[in-house]
Amino acid sequence: MGFRAGLDLARPANCVMIGFAVIVGFLVSKPTEPRVLQAVLGFLTGFFICAYSMSVNDIYDIEVDKVNRPERPIPSGRMSTQTAVRFSALVLVVGVATSVLTLNPAAVGIALFYAFVSWIYSNRAKQTGLLGNLIVASSLAIPFIYGGVISGGSLTRSLLLMMALTSFFSGVGREVVKSMADVEGDEKRGINSLARKRGFASASTVGAIFFLLAVVTSWIPLVLGLANEFYTFGVIVPDVIFVYLAASIVARHDPANAHRVKRIALVGMAVGLLVFVGGAF
Repeated sequence: MGFRAGLDLARPANCVMIGFAVIVGFLVSKPTEPRVLQAVLGFLTGFFICAYSMSVNDIYDIEVDKVNRPERPIPSGRMSTQTAVRFSALVLVVGVATSVLTLNPAAVGIALFYAFVSWIYSNRAKQTGLLGNLIVASSLAIPFIYGGVISGGSLTRSLLLMMALTSFFSGVGREVVKSMADVEGDEKRGINSLARKRGFASASTVGAIFFLLAVVTSWIPLVLGLANEFYTFGVIVPDVIFVYLAASIVARHDPANAHRVKRIALVGMAVGLLVFVGGAF
């Protein structure tokens, strides 16, 4: 297995974002004492469970990727399916092992549950369309909760919950828009996305609504007086991005623009993570 092919299969940029979200959840929950090792283990669990979900999705999506993503490691021939299976098993073991090292049964349970959910999504739930979108989006929200679990701090902090909810809504919006870009390949596997079932106009409207819901929930900490100055001013940046994306996808709901919007949404989510970090202090 080539090193580059393994990186491409895991999609490390996505994995870093998930690991970073665990750190944010860790900080926002306000642990009673510094637990650097727990935070590092949490990052690694998020990173490797995400790598597992990325790789197992590619294993099940070979026929789809031959149309939508022919450059991906498996359809391009840079990695065999058998090697991809071994790789996914390896990163899964590492991800679960790092959760075990936290000595927190709840953390282990969350890691195992979301590894299972990743497999269910790739194997069956992806074909359901919107339900699959919701499952993927939940995997963007749970790292914040996981960080709170391993920190020993409070899981009931409103800022932590609002961060998780904001990430969930933006994730649903991105997944719905992504399905518009992938509609041709999705036909190969019979994926009943909103774009295929209801058309691009309906899918773009739903995607835009979820982007705007993310903006609304991001402002709740301000209304409740839970945000510091960094969050207060910093949240404007990702919010402007998501308002723009909502307007863009409604105005032009074709696959080319959907592909562009889904890429920019990832940038907005990354910026949002940075804002969340600033909001934790």
